[in-house]
Amino acid sequence: MPDAKSPLAKSSLTSGALDPGGPAPGTGTFSPFRYPVFRAIWIANLFSNIGGTIQSIAAAWMMTELTTSHQLVALVQSSATVPIMLFGVFAGAIADNYDRRQVMLAAQIGMLIVSSALAAMTYAGWINPVLLLAFTLTMGIGTALNSPAWQASVRQQVDTRQLPQAIALNSISFNIARSVGPALGGVLLSIWGPPFAFLINAVSYIGLIGVLLWWKPEARAIDRRPILPAVGVGIRFCAGSQPLRRILVRGLSLGFSLAAYQALLPTIVSDQLHGDEFQFGLMLGLFGIGSIVTAPFVGPLRRKLKLEGILLLGSIMFVFVLSLLAEVQVVWFALPAAFVGGAGWVMILTSINTAVQLRSPDAILGRCLSIYQAVTFGGMALGSWAWGALADLRGLPFTLHAGSVFLIVSFLLLRFVAPLPRPGEGVIRD
Repeated sequence: MPDAKSPLAKSSLTSGALDPGGPAPGTGTFSPFRYPVFRAIWIANLFSNIGGTIQSIAAAWMMTELTTSHQLVALVQSSATVPIMLFGVFAGAIADNYDRRQVMLAAQIGMLIVSSALAAMTYAGWINPVLLLAFTLTMGIGTALNSPAWQASVRQQVDTRQLPQAIALNSISFNIARSVGPALGGVLLSIWGPPFAFLINAVSYIGLIGVLLWWKPEARAIDRRPILPAVGVGIRFCAGSQPLRRILVRGLSLGFSLAAYQALLPTIVSDQLHGDEFQFGLMLGLFGIGSIVTAPFVGPLRRKLKLEGILLLGSIMFVFVLSLLAEVQVVWFALPAAFVGGAGWVMILTSINTAVQLRSPDAILGRCLSIYQAVTFGGMALGSWAWGALADLRGLPFTLHAGSVFLIVSFLLLRFVAPLPRPGEGVIRD
């Protein structure tokens, strides 16, 4: 950890300072909404997330119609997360080396262009499994570029003391999209088909692009370095910080385990449960509702159960989810699993994200966040491929039970090998 007198530590303590005439820091869950910039970006990002969720549902369902391979269907999820693993660390260095608003703007415009091309080619009937994966992969690159800059920019939107509440609200935004988007996506798919769903996603980027053009944040001091040395600084800090290193190991393992649900859900609904597009959307919608209902309680639960305890609770929920889905044959019996899965998902990922942010200096925050995302979402990408391949070999029920067993064994093992930090351990700011 940097010395308190070092420039690295100093930047971490002074960053996030806002206009003294702005709203006073609050302690409530929704207090970050008092900041107009945070509120505007949050609303615009909500609609963009809804569009992205609709696009993901349409791509996953379309793949079930293009192929009978469980692995190819799972690779739709994997192709969206592989770029975060491969390019995320470089995206973090870019977020630290350049104006984060401009990085976000470039990523959003790029994704608008790609999603528009996907809609046009689908309308023309030119899409096949390989092209569909190529488009989702390209969209994943845009997400990989945008995400570190977006998460790191939260400190330019609210007071540093409100970071946990702002992170939780951003998680709520994402999970509102996961509840509204799937139901809406299911309806759009059943009436107008995937091309219209892809077009809706393209339109959803316009609002966020407009807000980013309007927002003029105060320029921050940037110690610009060549990309590769800058990446090296972030990797060395994360590797040298024992608390961060243990968090990243746990994130990799949990990401691999959680991918069993996300990657296999389309084939679970279509093949095992014999559901349709609307029922697939309903499953995803209940997942989002579970996340929304749970998100405001994650902070209090984390303070009561500590980091290890809340991740244990979320993991137990996912063991229940995978075990139930392995046995049911009717969509209606699977709905509770979707709700519980959403609750466990937000407990795990929000807690890990907050733990990383609180232990990262502002000068390299984008790199630390991108390394966290590369590790966690890289685990998801590898898990999506592995669980899909296993499902082709042994079937869905066996794979879902295997996912439960892996989650239990890995959690118990890593609790001793890589214990999560104690309260206050490695924290750079409270």
